[in-house]
Amino acid sequence: MQCSWKAVILLALASIAIQYTAIRTLTSKPFQLCPVPSPQNCGLLGGPETESPIEGRAGCDDYPYFSFNASRKTHIMVLATTRSGSSFVGQLLNQHADIFYLFEPLYHVQTTLIPRLSHSRNAADRRVMLGASRDLLRSLYGCDLYFLESYIKPAPANHTTDKLFRRGASRALCSLPVCDAFGPTDTNVEEGDCVKKCASLNMTLAADACREKRHVAIKVVRVPEIGDLRALVEDPRLNIKVIQLVRDPRGILSSRIETFRDTYRLWRIWRATGRRPYNLDLSQLTVVCEDFLGSVSTGLSHPHWLKGKYMLVRYEDLSRNPLLKTMEIYDFLGLPMDKSVEEWIQTNTRGSTELSAKHKYGTVRDSAANAESWRLKLSYDMVEYTQATCHKVLHQLGYKAVKSAEELKNMSLSLVQDKTYVPFS
Repeated sequence: MQCSWKAVILLALASIAIQYTAIRTLTSKPFQLCPVPSPQNCGLLGGPETESPIEGRAGCDDYPYFSFNASRKTHIMVLATTRSGSSFVGQLLNQHADIFYLFEPLYHVQTTLIPRLSHSRNAADRRVMLGASRDLLRSLYGCDLYFLESYIKPAPANHTTDKLFRRGASRALCSLPVCDAFGPTDTNVEEGDCVKKCASLNMTLAADACREKRHVAIKVVRVPEIGDLRALVEDPRLNIKVIQLVRDPRGILSSRIETFRDTYRLWRIWRATGRRPYNLDLSQLTVVCEDFLGSVSTGLSHPHWLKGKYMLVRYEDLSRNPLLKTMEIYDFLGLPMDKSVEEWIQTNTRGSTELSAKHKYGTVRDSAANAESWRLKLSYDMVEYTQATCHKVLHQLGYKAVKSAEELKNMSLSLVQDKTYVPFS
């Protein structure tokens, strides 16, 4: 029997819907659901393994699946792209005693669903990634860390894993009660030491530690635009505040060429030879500028759903005035700034540029010198091409174009205009 192409498409869509429903059902099993809206039925968040009540949680009358006291936590999102200084900003939050911080948990979503693509532009892939990412973020902000296990490969055994991406970047995951290798006075544990000395990560203990903190912060570099997060920002169960970090695209390109040497091999050939390879993947640059332009345009247009929830931060401003800018960030979040945060800034913004280059994911650097160091690394023709491709977002964000190789190398001339971005309130 022959089938029309319309029937085949309908069957395929129905199959996808059934699979998604099955996945959501299976991944929700560790959690106590609330089939009948009642505080009695939703007194526990975890499954039978944890039996951990959430302090101050609300009932389920308003939200039948799960709920928690949104006023108790501020849910912080650092929205950025790779090599824009997001690790540095994440650590400014990670140092706070009341913040539970996670470093790019969406890495696991990407590697599971789209393993061979770092920044997929396929519309179908993008929808899949965004849907799964929003579901995961919603769960993580509620300290439902079991949901993350569905994406970690190999799958955790008995809620225990040693495969969580950059576990050592989170203080909470490298200290008691999650890790007993360090004592209460060990406040500056290096990421490598955490990975070497801490036992495999117990997700139950990690979830407990999350609930003990007053706030949750997550760094995200795999969501293209702020508009993709609207459903989360408007979710009444959450209290999300978004810090969008941007950086001069010329600086991002330079940093990626140095860091992702295989992926950006053809760009290095261009820089070395002065000739642009015919098969250069230009989307590695255009995607950054298109996403920045769309996202920043949305944020700065002050839509009602972002009121009081959005702050734009330029990496260059943070690099030049780290303490002042960090104080502004904490003021936007409505949180007092720990003395430990200030001490971390003093320690991590006076390092040498040479030390920074040796540790591509490190945060110790001469922050002011690092902000425009790309000017000494990119050739003028590469900069000229980047300026032509990204001229709209460069103008919007206050980054000046250079008109000659001499101007490019003249470090006494700043390419960052003085601009003030006041949080939308």
